[in-house]
Amino acid sequence: MFHKVFDRVIGHEGGFQKMPHDRGNWTSGVVGQGELKGTKFGLSAMTYPTTNIEALTVDEAKMIYFYDWWRPLNMDRFHSSMQYQFFDAAINHGAHNATKMMQRAVAVNDDGIIGPMTLAEVNKMDINDLLMLFIAERIKFFTQVSTFDEYGKGWMNRMAKNLELAAEDN
Repeated sequence: MFHKVFDRVIGHEGGFQKMPHDRGNWTSGVVGQGELKGTKFGLSAMTYPTTNIEALTVDEAKMIYFYDWWRPLNMDRFHSSMQYQFFDAAINHGAHNATKMMQRAVAVNDDGIIGPMTLAEVNKMDINDLLMLFIAERIKFFTQVSTFDEYGKGWMNRMAKNLELAAEDN
């Protein structure tokens, strides 16, 4: 399942960009501080400050996604339809925010830690309901981001595609 999920995420994240007003492009995570190295395949200089972002290959990105994201998030514990949705959110918003979105979707305390209570509620919920509620949480999150006016159309197109993929996966 990882390979399918990775291919989908890469389809959203795209190639190299080096925008000076995007904090993720800076090694410090603060605009104008550190080195402007950019973002590629959804991997940012802010998260990977010692990586040569521009020279990053798809295969290298795939290894990073697997070892730094898929395995630590223990993605195999989720329904296959939820794996892409949660992984995409973790890459896009950070694992902590994605976890809180999932917790709000299943109506448990949103502490950002997937523990036994969160997993029990996730596993108890109908998968279609979980997918819809989780994507709704992502949309709410996006609309609160200060750059929504600038990037919101693209983000909503991403969510529309995620809804299509959720239907395809079920």
